[in-house]
Amino acid sequence: MGHTNRVSCRNLFKRLEILPFASQYILLLMLFIVNNKNLFTLNSENHTKGTRQSNNFYQPITNLTIHQKGVHYMGIKIFNSLPPYIKNLSNNVTKFEMYLKQFLHTHSFYSIEEYFQYKPGITCW
Repeated sequence: MGHTNRVSCRNLFKRLEILPFASQYILLLMLFIVNNKNLFTLNSENHTKGTRQSNNFYQPITNLTIHQKGVHYMGIKIFNSLPPYIKNLSNNVTKFEMYLKQFLHTHSFYSIEEYFQYKPGITCW
């Protein structure tokens, strides 16, 4: 495409609509979570009071790094930090996937840490 090897691929990935590896991981992990909701517990199932986080999944407490980097723990952590307009679509897998892909293409996260540093504004397509 006429680019040198010192040019960042971020804009090229956006233009070609290719998700970086970290964004692909987020997409596939979120599809696993949404398709297997029965394996996870909602906060509303653990607490009797309605809170803003009652529709988030319950995040178990653990000190082991190996467990924190696992699919179950990291999936819950990523899902709970999704923008609300995407999280609210989790009952409709097709729409959820479409909006999540659009979100990931727009932001092209190169690492999980970069995803967690993202502070969503009120953005909706």
